[in-house]
Amino acid sequence: MNQSVPAKLGLLNRFLNVVERLGNKLPHITMLFIYALIFTMLLSLALSYVDFDYIHPNTHEKIKIINMFAPDNLLTLVVNSVKNFMGFPPLGITIVATLGIGIAEGSGFVKVLIRKFLSITPKKFLTPTVIFVSIVCHIVSDSAYTILMPVSALIFYASGRHPLAGIACSFAGLAGGFTASYTPSIIDPIMQGFTEAASHSIDPNYSVNVLCNYFYALGGTFFIIGAIWFVTDKVVEPRLWATMPLDESTKTDKTLVIEDVTPLENKAYYAALATVVALLALLFILCYPDNSLFRAPDGSLTSPKAPVMQGLVPLLFIFFSVPGLVYGYIAGTFKKSRDVIASMENIMKMLLSFIVFCFFAGQFLYVFGASNIGSLLAISGAEFLKNLGMPSGITLFGIIILTAMLNVLITSATSKWAILSTIFVPMLMMLGISPELTQAAFRVSDSAVNVCTPLFPFYPLLILYCQRYCKKSGVGTLSSMMLPYTFALLIVLTAVLYAYWMIGIPLGFNSGFDYPSTMYPQP
Repeated sequence: MNQSVPAKLGLLNRFLNVVERLGNKLPHITMLFIYALIFTMLLSLALSYVDFDYIHPNTHEKIKIINMFAPDNLLTLVVNSVKNFMGFPPLGITIVATLGIGIAEGSGFVKVLIRKFLSITPKKFLTPTVIFVSIVCHIVSDSAYTILMPVSALIFYASGRHPLAGIACSFAGLAGGFTASYTPSIIDPIMQGFTEAASHSIDPNYSVNVLCNYFYALGGTFFIIGAIWFVTDKVVEPRLWATMPLDESTKTDKTLVIEDVTPLENKAYYAALATVVALLALLFILCYPDNSLFRAPDGSLTSPKAPVMQGLVPLLFIFFSVPGLVYGYIAGTFKKSRDVIASMENIMKMLLSFIVFCFFAGQFLYVFGASNIGSLLAISGAEFLKNLGMPSGITLFGIIILTAMLNVLITSATSKWAILSTIFVPMLMMLGISPELTQAAFRVSDSAVNVCTPLFPFYPLLILYCQRYCKKSGVGTLSSMMLPYTFALLIVLTAVLYAYWMIGIPLGFNSGFDYPSTMYPQP
């Protein structure tokens, strides 16, 4: 393990060191959300007495901040506290997917997969390969966070690389996949629905293709891989070796030891792999008919209403647990049913602090939304941008920056776009900018900033993965580690978007840059 890699601390590294020191002095991330909850409630009390002139684009009523300390609202918060906890999006996804991973990992199947992966991947191409896989994995939505990061860390560790660099590059690749990707995902029809509905306030007959940003997303992947590769190998990993040495306990942790594949393990591996192929074939057979129960009422497989999309997390559980069981019983790592249960129990121990965090984060998100503070921030920011009256090219850049700033506090893409689309899309249509271009601009900053904000729901889980190798890892460690990726993603994705606009390359299917013409104007 090369732990003596020198790192020349230039201006950027000194800045990141300051970010890390300050970030790690912050309270535990669960306490941050408790403080945020209290502050939001106090803010709702103060702002409830202020009369705002902003009109909500959906309700067409004036924005009014709801006092969450009012007796009826406080009672509702208490009564709904369990619902807020159970409804916190990452909670169920993480627990169910982790149970399946626990079986696959406890059986030894994950380790053999990693050994096979390392045997066919040249060491110098390890980083881009992990980034490529991460971009592809965005198709399974948020559940990928529970799979990619620990596996990427172990792959880097087994290759003599810093495991936290594996977490960083896979996190950046997955986030970049929100804007730059090879395949459509569940987020595309959701975004398209909001964009098309917003455009109807100007043009009731306007239609937005669900793949209106696909060409831009596909082209962006090449630049994203290059940017993340450079940042990982030249900026992040050298700094990690200099400032974040691995714990001594990693040397004696048997779960991190990657040994040669034995003949018995090889036999079990191919049996488990055959099981994966059989499961994929079965899923294809079940989904193929036009009247399949796995399809949405309109026959779509990618619609959010399609059972196959709604059941991605249970499917992930099946695709990890069943091959894991096959591998475990053939390899002899599972001798009794008790061993299978123990594998799930062992991996769940790692999630205890995350589950505690989810309770308070769920309450915070409820208060932030119910108080209308989130709506006020989004609408006031958009109105400010509109009132500046800048040229279209600069206005579009302003939307990218404004979304980036909002994303520090409001990390849910759909929550923001549900509001911002109703303001940005009509506003820019009146400036001659197409809804498809506006949507692409929004997605640029939304994917870039998620990786560095401590309010991102999966941050506590990622910190746990980091602490497996470096126990002193904290909020500051992860934020400082991911900040260079934020800058890189913002610069690269913005540059690619403007290059498409200037050259006249369509953003996607049935997608132009200006409104109402389908021609491609210069920015």
